[in-house]
Amino acid sequence: MTGNLLSLAIWLPIVAGLIVLATGSDKNAPAARWLALMGALVSFLVTIPLYTGFDTFHGGMQFTEMKPWVESLNINYHLGVDGLSMLFVILNSFTTLLVVLAGWQVIQKRVAQYMAAFLIMSGLINGAFAAMDAILFYAFFEAMLIPMYLIIGVWGGARRVYASVKFFLYTLLGSLLTLVAFIYLYYQSGGSFEIAAFQRLPLTMGAQTMLLIAFFFAFAVKVPMWPVHTWLPDAHVEAPTGGSMVLAAITLKLGAYGFLRFVLPILPDASREYAWLMIALSLVAVVYIGMVALVQTDMKKLVAYSSISHMGFVTLGFFMFGGLTGRELNSWAVEGALVQMISHGFVSAAMFFCIGVMYDRVHSRKIADYGGVANKMPIFASFMMLFAMANSGLPATSGFVGEFMVVLGAVQVNFWYALAGATTLIFGAAYTLWMYKRVIFGEVANQNVAELKDVNKREFLILAVLAIAVLGMGLYPAPFTEVMHQSVNDLIWQASQTKLN
Repeated sequence: MTGNLLSLAIWLPIVAGLIVLATGSDKNAPAARWLALMGALVSFLVTIPLYTGFDTFHGGMQFTEMKPWVESLNINYHLGVDGLSMLFVILNSFTTLLVVLAGWQVIQKRVAQYMAAFLIMSGLINGAFAAMDAILFYAFFEAMLIPMYLIIGVWGGARRVYASVKFFLYTLLGSLLTLVAFIYLYYQSGGSFEIAAFQRLPLTMGAQTMLLIAFFFAFAVKVPMWPVHTWLPDAHVEAPTGGSMVLAAITLKLGAYGFLRFVLPILPDASREYAWLMIALSLVAVVYIGMVALVQTDMKKLVAYSSISHMGFVTLGFFMFGGLTGRELNSWAVEGALVQMISHGFVSAAMFFCIGVMYDRVHSRKIADYGGVANKMPIFASFMMLFAMANSGLPATSGFVGEFMVVLGAVQVNFWYALAGATTLIFGAAYTLWMYKRVIFGEVANQNVAELKDVNKREFLILAVLAIAVLGMGLYPAPFTEVMHQSVNDLIWQASQTKLN
């Protein structure tokens, strides 16, 4: 069974989604919900052996599967995970389980289609993280856009069509350049789409630069990096709660993962040459977008901008070249960025779920429409306080660990990078706690707030699970860092080599 774990992680949720879809109309909504929950739970349980059976001393690909797909073009169904990707497969399946629970009572129309879209998307995302063939990666990377497009466009807010089309066009057009890059590398490698073959190719500086541009547009849009970030706030604001949770917790990570899997190991010389640009764009995201978040009046938009700022911290960590030769990535910064990606998955999902809990009751995301929520929802207010603190980077929460490691690494490379990056802790605390104060504290502001009821058992379960994840990772991050350590070392070695021929 261990030989097919990744296929199960990909195809189980997709098959479960198709079964849920087959339940049809809303007359069968209870059956659709329970089938979706069972499918999501089994799909999550299947991913756990990826962690328990992972060899932390081995940095290469594990749980590999290889079958011919399109033999005439040498395209293979080739799967595998290492310390850079395995945790994201588990995080994705975990988030999907929470999303099914989050939409349990909230979604009343087209229930089967809603649940099926998330399950199918979960399988496709797992495929993108596990793919070791470039065309297989591209197929999963593009296919996952369709369920998210439908989730925003069908179950979203008033401007859902605009937001879904903008999301789709931004991410699709960026990705098309990646396909061109893959085809170029295919011919350069003598007819192979294997990502490992691409990583061994000698390339001129000119070729590396052009390929970097192609990869940048696909992955920077997905992260999203400044200035190609404008689709994200619209998508978040209009998406249903589950859509925002998956978008922030998982899909943004695919863009950052692309830099790790393709840009740094395949284009090491260009990565070093243009690291200053990547660092500059990342710092603009951290500082400028942090200030943009400060002036938001919509809670969802504020947390969306917060996501952009925190993901800027991730890309900052990935391009910290230093060391004695100036050619080596800083291991603290890279591992810190990976930890930040996992933490952001927990914290952003929790923040969007908290906003969804309030929206389900008041039907408003405006900060001005709240005030004094703690008087009516003390349990909810306590959970949201924890997640707000994690979003601010408070020590003992997961939000602190990754940011601390990136700053630690950045100090070793350039003090000023570290100083500018560390402002995220100041801005993060400012916009998150400012929002929390206005929404949660004070006197009961209006009749809508006066009628609020505290969280039910289902909501409490979701909040409690996320709280355990945030505190567990914050207090003891070793289970996360030890599985990525060897793979990070291998990546650092690859990125320090030259491919100029």
